[in-house]
Amino acid sequence: MNTLRVKAVEHTTDSSLGRTLGRWDLVGLGIGAIIGAGVFVLTGIAAATQAGPALVLSFVVAGIACAFSAFAYAELAAAVGGSGSAYGYAYATLGEAFAWVIGWALILEYGMAIAAVAGGWSGYVQNALAAAGLGIPEALLKTPFDGGIMNLPAVAIIVALGVLIASGARSSSNVNGAIVLIKTAAIVTFIVVAAADIDPANWQPFMPFGWSGVMQGAAFIFFAYIGFDAVSTAADEARDPARDLPFGILGSLAVCTVIYILVAGVLTGVAPYASLNVPSPVAKALLDHGHRVAAGLVAAGAIAGLTSVMLVMYFGQTRILHAMSRDRLLPPILAQVHPTTRAPLTAITLVGVITAIIAGFVPMKEIAELVNIGTLSAFAAVCLGVIALRRLRPDLPRPFRTPASPLIPALGFLSCVYLMANLPAVTWYRFGLWMVAGIAIYFLYGYRRSEFAR
Repeated sequence: MNTLRVKAVEHTTDSSLGRTLGRWDLVGLGIGAIIGAGVFVLTGIAAATQAGPALVLSFVVAGIACAFSAFAYAELAAAVGGSGSAYGYAYATLGEAFAWVIGWALILEYGMAIAAVAGGWSGYVQNALAAAGLGIPEALLKTPFDGGIMNLPAVAIIVALGVLIASGARSSSNVNGAIVLIKTAAIVTFIVVAAADIDPANWQPFMPFGWSGVMQGAAFIFFAYIGFDAVSTAADEARDPARDLPFGILGSLAVCTVIYILVAGVLTGVAPYASLNVPSPVAKALLDHGHRVAAGLVAAGAIAGLTSVMLVMYFGQTRILHAMSRDRLLPPILAQVHPTTRAPLTAITLVGVITAIIAGFVPMKEIAELVNIGTLSAFAAVCLGVIALRRLRPDLPRPFRTPASPLIPALGFLSCVYLMANLPAVTWYRFGLWMVAGIAIYFLYGYRRSEFAR
């Protein structure tokens, strides 16, 4: 039963990372991570292949499921803290083995998210270069699975972001804040300009793939909502985590859910849903209606938006590795931080190398589905963690409390499991292989070397 040893809540935080982020920095991190591939890329794929115009309902379903989980995240982020996010919460509530499994799922989630978004970023950059009369050899724009050599722009952006993150959390936050303003302006431009070209006929049939298509769409575009949990990975760098983390998590989720529903409605109103299965559907919809300037602005905003998503996901991945390494479930070298920038340089380098290889050589759709199942499993664990901690530590100070607990966390858990059930079988097989490998690593390495095994 040593695999179920629980880490005291008081041991979850780490002072080696500098506390430099305020509540609006955290909201910015959330929006930076949430608004990106989901609105600029995956909306088109999901509408064309799964939900049709009923994609707006898919966003509502996914948003509700996220809201349940977001309340749970907010409670544990304020009460438990720590840069490990769901991994740290599981360690303090469900035990070490559960924590490892969730941490391993988070590594999959964040790593694949970086690579998947890099693929979408590359698609928008290709369109921008083509519009300017410039170009890159086609073989360097496609993965080997798509008939090319490698996706060079996707690799290049990951390397550039690694350099930025290595400069420290404050620098990363400042850059992210500027990018958030750019992409928000791009989304507003699309909604205002495209609204005049809405043809209600494009919304018919509204649900061409039936209710199952709506749910499959919700499971697919759930990828678009993973940003709010990245806020919790900055707990050890927040100036007042107990107050500001719930604000950052819930605030960013609320803003982005409204934006997603508006964009999905306008996009399927201005273009037949079957035509949206392209790398840059938002910009293409504007171009098809002759709005070249607006399309250029949206494309620029999309590039900026996807950049911020990768930035925050990259940031979150390194902090999770740092937390797991600090507990000695992974090699301690990953927990070492630079004395000046307070950044975990080894973890940053490792994440950059692996995700650049995946982005350069694996198609985006295959990656996105793995992100979703990793995200949903982590969300489900956090919801269970709230219920467990209420029983294990009823005396623990909770600056933020999930309303109607245990009903809301239970609904969050059930929603996540239901959406997971709607993912393709091949995604489950790949996830199963990933988990088998993770469990083997835990018992061969982490179980005996764990900080709490000694």
